[in-house]
Amino acid sequence: MKERNDLAAALIGLPLAIGIALAGWFVGHALFKVRSTERYVTVKGFAEREVAADLALWPVVFTVTANDLGTLQKRIDESAAKIGAFLGREFPPEAIATGAPRITDREAQGMMQPGRQGDRYVAEAAVTVRTGKIDAVRGALARSGELVGQGVALIRSYEYNTQYLFTGLEKIKPEMIAEATRDARRAAEQFAKDSGSRVGAIRKAQQGLFNIEDRDPFSPETKRIRVVTTIEFFLNE
Repeated sequence: MKERNDLAAALIGLPLAIGIALAGWFVGHALFKVRSTERYVTVKGFAEREVAADLALWPVVFTVTANDLGTLQKRIDESAAKIGAFLGREFPPEAIATGAPRITDREAQGMMQPGRQGDRYVAEAAVTVRTGKIDAVRGALARSGELVGQGVALIRSYEYNTQYLFTGLEKIKPEMIAEATRDARRAAEQFAKDSGSRVGAIRKAQQGLFNIEDRDPFSPETKRIRVVTTIEFFLNE
């Protein structure tokens, strides 16, 4: 009796086991087909362009000294006025701004030796030009020695460097991204050719950061812009 029950249970369970096995085969086969359609290659595309700077920031930095603050301020105003007149030949008043001076009390900071002559106060200030007239800035820079001849003590300051900037990135972004995408597709097509495949649609794309830098240390008014994109292309048989 027991043997008959075991046999009946086995006969009943056999179709179920076969069904589970077949279901597993179909699911595995389906996954294989899905994965086989997701063959892709990851490539990088590159675009580069040289552009002219369209904005200049030129701080004309100077220094004055005096033994009292009243005289110090007077000398600051005199030097700033000379710089303003010099810059006014090329640039409108709204492009020129005078910053607050930075004053150092050498006596209070223990920088003056007893018995030694010298002015107690030192002031550093800057008159800044903000303009899109790049050539005018470069020309005025070349003539800035005229200010020294007028008694203005110009100084080179690493804190106030002349900057040449490019502000038109948004206008050329689409073109450069398209160029980088074409470059990536060329790389993908070469890979597909070597592997006996064909390049399909884009699976995933990642835009890199745009990098803007001087073309070289001697021509900061010319900028080099670069972007690298990472793109995944489907590969078809």
